[in-house]
Formats: sequence, structure tokens, C-alpha cells
Amino acid sequence: MDYLPLFAKLDGRRCVVVGGGEVAWRKARMLLKAGARLFLVAPEVNREIAEAAENGELVWIDQPFRPEHLDATFLVIAATDNPLVNELVAKAADNRHILANVVDDTPKCSFIVPSIVDRSPLIVAISSSGQAPVLARLIREKLETLLPQHLGQMAKIAGQFRDTLKARVQSLSGRRKFWEQAFEGRFSTLVAAGQHDEARDELESLSRSQKAGGSVALVGAGPGDAGLLTLKAVQLMQQADVVLYDYLVSEEVLELVRRDAELVSVGKKAGFHSVPQDQINQLLVNYAKSGKRVVRLKGGDPFVFGRGGEELETLMESGVTCQVVPGITAAAGATAYAGIPLTHRDYAQSATFITGHLKQEVDTLDWVTLARPNQTLVIYMGLMKSGYIQQQLLGNGRDPLTPVAIVERGTQEKQKVLRGTLSELSELAKSAESPSLIVVGEVAQLSEKLNWFSSSREKGLLLDEKDRQPAPAVVNLA
Repeated sequence: MDYLPLFAKLDGRRCVVVGGGEVAWRKARMLLKAGARLFLVAPEVNREIAEAAENGELVWIDQPFRPEHLDATFLVIAATDNPLVNELVAKAADNRHILANVVDDTPKCSFIVPSIVDRSPLIVAISSSGQAPVLARLIREKLETLLPQHLGQMAKIAGQFRDTLKARVQSLSGRRKFWEQAFEGRFSTLVAAGQHDEARDELESLSRSQKAGGSVALVGAGPGDAGLLTLKAVQLMQQADVVLYDYLVSEEVLELVRRDAELVSVGKKAGFHSVPQDQINQLLVNYAKSGKRVVRLKGGDPFVFGRGGEELETLMESGVTCQVVPGITAAAGATAYAGIPLTHRDYAQSATFITGHLKQEVDTLDWVTLARPNQTLVIYMGLMKSGYIQQQLLGNGRDPLTPVAIVERGTQEKQKVLRGTLSELSELAKSAESPSLIVVGEVAQLSEKLNWFSSSREKGLLLDEKDRQPAPAVVNLA
């Protein structure tokens, strides 16, 4: 982040614009609209500025700029067509620790002015950090069409009701739920229809019927790429008071959680469990019964080797309001990004998902069926047991030359695909790190040909130039 977005209160503060042309007048109008006490410095000005000065809207200093014009000033905008004057303004401001903006000269700016969508008191600001102002303007134009005019009035009425609500609803989470319900419900409809008195009555009624109960959503975080999250998943993550997340949930996905939400790591990975499952179940119940909105964020899909069924069972037995939001499971996401179709008319007519997190002494898997040709076998959490898996498949008739692939960190920037044959699986697994997915079957050989993700990365089609990383590594033992 090159710039920290701030909303500055200018009401009654001395602000200065240097310049007397159209650009200077445009900047002056913006500052006046924000309530600034405006001084404009220029030996010559256009008609609009002169009229504004005559009407007392601003003070025109009919002089060439001098550094002392910035004394006791909050911020200054340099908007002349003389680079030397603009540079003098920037240096004088810097010496006085004053915020300065030099129009169309980003390196000399200590602040930049964003494109603005004004629904006062609701303000939306868009900035490209001075790199692509036309792009910022185009985005603003799109937002102008998406954000209705009544949002400003809605914000004003809401602001007038805040103290009343605070007296009636003590908890911060309760007030947050109230506003989300109001802004998404009848209150919003009434404001949009211009029925402002009725809208105020709706807030009164709604505030007296608030319930303290919490809820839990079991949300699939997908295999890692945040772009694969469902819209509902993102909405719930933005509304959550508490998020319990696993080791498999990527940092990219966690970035989408509401900033003030409580994040609780219950990081589970092969060979290590920081929080036992029964304690996770109880945490979900406790948080919900304390009135919190909880998101249980699980890598992949909650119901595919995610133990979501156990958690849901506990929640329902405890009377907790709950829901499940499916996610793209690793078998679908990681294989797709690795160019491995799970089924293919020429190679595989079925796909089977199993977990490699098993104990040999209680192994109940039907290895005879799993070892049949012309099918795809996808193994979750199989790195540690790769030798045993290899032994069982070979021992039950699977061809040693059957193609295999291990997809490490599937769909993420550091995705790596290791290819080989079934006879090399245990050796191949030594070069992989968790989280990884093992794919056994003829379709695995298509990865080298169909790996669109790696190809797109090499061509720089997935990221901006500054964000490009080397293409995912490929290790081929075949």
C-alpha cells in the first residue's frame, strides 16, 4: 500500500491553492465543499475565481507565491502550469510539515486526491496511487451507477439514531447485527421511497426486538486461491465476529475477513493438532451462545474430509443456529489448476476421493477396487503414508507405470506439480510439502500438456508485471 487512505476534516481550517486557472478552480471548489477556509494565491485568476472572491467564498491573494503564504496552513495544493513554482510550493510545505499536493506530479506530493463518489455523509474514495488516474475515474463512474442517491439520507438517519441504539443494545456485536439487519431490510426500502418518518419508526421497532443469540457458519475456504470463494462465503466472513480457521486456509483468504473480527487458529495438519476436534466443537458452541456470529473457516469443503459433519452435529444438538456454505474442494481446485481432469473419456470414467490419514491396523479401504485401471484416485493428506499407499495399490494389481502427480499448494502462487509413476510415488513424496494432493491414474499424465495455470504464469497473464513470480516448479521423475 503506497498511500494510507485518510478522510481529513477541513471545516474551518486554513487551506491554500496556488494557481489561478481552471485546474486551480476545480481544486478550490472541492476544498470549499469540504468547508475549508480557503486562500488562493495567484497574480492572475480566471472569472470563476474572481467571482468567488467577490462573493466572499475564498480569499484571493493577488501575488506571486512566497513560502510565508503557507504559515498556519493545514494543507496546500499547487495547481500552476509553472514547474518551478510547483516545486517551490512542495519544498515550502515540506519544510513546514504541511500536507501538499502538486497536480500531475506525484513524486512531489505528500498526499493525493482520490476520485470521489459523494453520498454525504457516505463518501467513497478511489485511488490508483497516482499511477492511473483515468482508471480511477472510470471505476468511480461505475460506482456512481451502482450506489443509489438515497444512501446519504440513510446514513444521516442512522447517525441520528446511534445514541438511542447504544443505550438499548449494550454489546458492539449486537449493534453491528442491528445495523446490518436495518440496512438490508425494510428501513432501507423506506428511505429509498422517501418515507423518512416511517424509516425512523422502523429503527425504533427493530431496536426493541433485538435478540442476543449467535450463530455459526461452516464455510468452505477452497484450496487457497481467494478468487474461488463463493459470494456467500465472503459475505459471512465480512459479517463474522469470530473466525476459527485451519492451517490449510491461505493468507490470501484470511485477508478477506473483517478487520476487527477475532481470529482463532485451530491449525490442523498432518502429524499435529493444535486444538483437538472435541474442543473445536465446544468453542463453536460457546462463542455462538455468547451472542457471537461465528465462521468456521475450513480449507476446501467442510464436508469433504473436513469433519464438518461432526461439527454440525454438535451445533444442532446444542440448539445453535447454523448453516453450511460449500467450498471448492482440493480435488476439484488443485487438479484443475494443475491441468489434470478428474475424468476423461479416453482415460478415466470415474473418480474416487480417499484420505491418506489412516492407520494400517484399522485400514478398511477396498484396495482391490481402488487399484482398478481407468479411474482416477485422489488422495488427501497422503504424503506421510505414501509408501503404504504405493504398496497397497501395487499389491492389488495397479500397473507400476501408472502416472501419478503430487500437487503442492494447489491454486496458490507457489503451486508445484511433481510428476512420476506409481512405482516412484514414495520417493516423489519426499520432495513435496504439505498441503499436497496425490493423484493416481492415467489422467495425471495430461498435466504436462494441459497445465494452463503454469503456462499463464509464464506468459504473465495472471498477475500485473510487479507481482509476477516464477512459474510453479515442476519435478518430473518419469
